[in-house]
Amino acid sequence: MAILTATNLVKKYPGEDQAALDNVSLSIEPGEFTAVVGPSGSGKSTLLHLLGGVDRPTSGTVQLYDTDLYQLNETQLAIFRRRQVGLIYQFYNLIPSLTVAENITLPTELDGKTVPEERLNALLIQLGLAAKKDSLPGQLSGGQQQRVAIGRALINQPAIVLADEPTGNLDQRNSQEIMRLLHAANVQQGQTIIVITHDPQVAAQAKRVLTITDGRLTEGA
Repeated sequence: MAILTATNLVKKYPGEDQAALDNVSLSIEPGEFTAVVGPSGSGKSTLLHLLGGVDRPTSGTVQLYDTDLYQLNETQLAIFRRRQVGLIYQFYNLIPSLTVAENITLPTELDGKTVPEERLNALLIQLGLAAKKDSLPGQLSGGQQQRVAIGRALINQPAIVLADEPTGNLDQRNSQEIMRLLHAANVQQGQTIIVITHDPQVAAQAKRVLTITDGRLTEGA
């Protein structure tokens, strides 16, 4: 049974003649590691934002488990997204005044739940950040900041992790490390992951590759 199903997604922006997404449908099974590739402006990030409940489609549906995301109001959607969707962006989006541990556990804190210390410590070790637990983002390298972002996405064990160009701001060595960590989450924890990328080397590491061109999605690279 699919964990995520998108049906006939259309996204049009005011003043634009061409739809950013044009009748896109896809189905993601639990535990899949999927890459979505395509040139700049093809609709990759728009698709990710719709799948994650960050933006609303002009028409079409997105269903995660048995929840239709866009039948939820904004408050319900924010709560659902915090609990069920892990988001990783190219530019980290860390809060500068919070430590590594505080950035990672922010979704848990916002949800009013007790921080799972055992899980936090295990994540810090897995991410190679145990020694940086109390450091601020400004004291970290780019690769370390992206590892913090991965920890934040994984802390609540979401249904799905969506990564938008997670290696786009990193050198080759750090890019490989980020992909290793995402693979570990996929293989060892069964985490379902979708990676948006323009990098064929990143896409080649996924089990399934989808291509988006001019807002239309096809199977294969």
